[in-house]
Amino acid sequence: MTEPILPDLTGQSAIVTGASSGIGQACAIALAECGANVAVNYYGSPDGAQETVDACLEHGVKAISLAGDVSKEEDVAALFADAIDHFGAIDIAVANAGIQKDAAFTDLTKADWDRVIGVNLTGQFLVMQAAVRQFRAQGMRQSRALGKIIAMSSVHDVIPWAGHVNYATAKGGVSMLMKTAAQELASERIRVNAVSPGAIATAINKDVWSDPQKAEALNALIPYARIGQPREIAAAVVWLASDASDYVNGHTLVVDGGMELYPEFRDNG
Repeated sequence: MTEPILPDLTGQSAIVTGASSGIGQACAIALAECGANVAVNYYGSPDGAQETVDACLEHGVKAISLAGDVSKEEDVAALFADAIDHFGAIDIAVANAGIQKDAAFTDLTKADWDRVIGVNLTGQFLVMQAAVRQFRAQGMRQSRALGKIIAMSSVHDVIPWAGHVNYATAKGGVSMLMKTAAQELASERIRVNAVSPGAIATAINKDVWSDPQKAEALNALIPYARIGQPREIAAAVVWLASDASDYVNGHTLVVDGGMELYPEFRDNG
């Protein structure tokens, strides 16, 4: 099988939040593979962030790791300031950082509600806002767009998820955040899109995909009958970051093996 053709992002620079593992790590490495410099944001895993940086550096680009809690405005401001100090400009922002704190509806604490909404929704807003301000300040650069923002959503921006009300609510909010920002900013040639992954093999759900019985049950929910890989999400992100998608704005690219197709109805329900 031949390798896919990668977009050329040479000369551009990106910030990827939550890039010390999983989908964020895959996105950062894929952007570097396409020639972009990458600022690798992390919160709790400096070793994971350094692993991402090392993998990016193998592609001959610049890469740095930057700590920060995206739910805090001052941390996001510092993240962008440090990235600008290193790269001079930012062309791509991937608002990926996210967490889960799961509980039944009436057992969920307000603290866990606030934390997930803070990181998964408010954090994306703060990153997008900072990116737009930077795009405006630096002007047109290496791309047909003034800047590109990719939000990381989820199939649970449309599929309810019992036991995960804070997460699903945040992702539903991300969908409308992305669309509204795209509508408002399009006239400035700032493109805002989202990727909605389905079930992806990351550390957060390893107990499922590494267990044959649990994996079989999960695959029953996926018409394509397999779990996805982080690099498959990264492929969507680099396309949305490239000029190949220049006429795509306000769109959610669902990468889920068909999970949103209501597989329970394959036999007429």
